[in-house]
Amino acid sequence: MTRTPVEVADELFRKLQAHFNQAQMVELSATIAWENYRARFDHAFGIKSENFTEGAICALPVSGWPP
Repeated sequence: MTRTPVEVADELFRKLQAHFNQAQMVELSATIAWENYRARFDHAFGIKSENFTEGAICALPVSGWPP
């Protein structure tokens, strides 16, 4: 959805529908669209990161967790 022109392959759409109901698909699409809008808006105005997450990590669970 973030590429120009916007193209979502039918195969990808079918795979997503296997995991999400219609309301969830709408919410997922709206969230992606909003983040794409925000990123392009920031880029157009030269808005840079504030580094709020500098040094932050996203720890992955230990293999086999949860037991």
